Amino acid sequence: MNKAVETRLNKSRPGGWVPQDQAHIRRWIARLQKYVAQQPRPLVPPIAQLRDLVNADPALHAQADAMFEEAWRHEHLTPLGQIEVKSFDEFLMLLNGIMTTAPEAYQDIPTHAPSGLIGFPINALLDWPMATRSGYLFFANALINQQFKKILGHWALFLQSPASRYVLTEPVSRLDAETLIVPWLGKLAQAEMVQVARAALGEGSNPTPTSFETIFQCDPADPHYGFGCWDAFFTRTFRPGVRPVSAQGNDGVIVNACESAPLQVKTGVSRSDRFWLKGQPYSLDNMLDFDETASQFEGGTVYQAFLSALSYHRWHSPVSGTIRKVRVVNGTYYLENQYEGFLDADGADPSAPNNSQPFLTSVATRALIFIEADNPKIGLMCVVPVGMAEVSSCDITVKAGDRVKKGDQLGMFHFGGSTHCLLFRKGVELAFDFYGQTPSLEATNLRVNTALARVK
Repeated sequence: MNKAVETRLNKSRPGGWVPQDQAHIRRWIARLQKYVAQQPRPLVPPIAQLRDLVNADPALHAQADAMFEEAWRHEHLTPLGQIEVKSFDEFLMLLNGIMTTAPEAYQDIPTHAPSGLIGFPINALLDWPMATRSGYLFFANALINQQFKKILGHWALFLQSPASRYVLTEPVSRLDAETLIVPWLGKLAQAEMVQVARAALGEGSNPTPTSFETIFQCDPADPHYGFGCWDAFFTRTFRPGVRPVSAQGNDGVIVNACESAPLQVKTGVSRSDRFWLKGQPYSLDNMLDFDETASQFEGGTVYQAFLSALSYHRWHSPVSGTIRKVRVVNGTYYLENQYEGFLDADGADPSAPNNSQPFLTSVATRALIFIEADNPKIGLMCVVPVGMAEVSSCDITVKAGDRVKKGDQLGMFHFGGSTHCLLFRKGVELAFDFYGQTPSLEATNLRVNTALARVK
């Protein structure tokens, strides 16, 4: 077997946004191709506008064609030795089909085990084209990203409508000979969500109950458990007491802002660095969109962690203090670090842009929430939720001047999951606690609101 193929098969898919087995993605794309062929529809306006934008610009047109051709030439480096989507025109038709679907849950027939979901359906179509040089240039283009923002906004209208909740209660059916489509509110999917919630680590004894309806706010007497749409299900909240706030009276304890797995901690971070290189160093000016406060964080600490598909997608304040300012920075949607693409000798990231998370802090759509902590040893800090691919709807629910207590809600991601950073100034000495694990793409979630770090 080709060495690159062996390496690729061993790479993980952190967060569970796409199935571990690439064959499930291949079969899902085949089903989408069949669906589109059987129910052809005109391109929705924002997708038609993307087509027209690309066709009117010779450089964009060449890049759009080339990224699929380059991916095809590299197909021997992919897990199954094949590329499912052959052209930009085919991608547009499949993208059009996604606009009236919501993410589904799957079960493996031979093992009867959950086999994941396609939480990033558009990303699944672009996984390999993103990994090419032409794909890098195409998805770095500001006009392309503006148009994808419109497309994702159009899809959001469906995901926020009652029509999208069919996936919550749909009858069990076959995706293919080896995979079942199962309802999200069925026993199997509920059990998997309960397992993910109960597996999260944190301070003290585990406060997580043993059933979906006792963990999450819902109404089991209603056929859809009270969820009016897919997005309402996705942004569901914990019941009171399920995620208690650690050390509420101690401002020296910083709590976890998201239900998330620790990726890395970097100290002595530079104000400006070459974030696009293989090492993906943090660059504060770029991360903070050249905000005037960036100089205050030079030489400071960045903590980054990533969210999981089956978990909780709201953000909470890691400290008590005052919101100084907030804003959303528009950025890219399907750009990955080029050294995590086919330039990587070990092969391209099979679930891009997971391996590009530090890079994304400088380029992707993200929220900036600056908090002046009550503890003067912390002072000004910043929470930076970062959108990845489809998950670029950063919804901030606080405003400048608000007082927040540790554990209060700051906002949420819609339609998918992502990554986030906590920024601290130079001189803020922190002792992190990861509960026996090492930060990495293999890490397990820490409970939201649990103790994350202590100020020395």
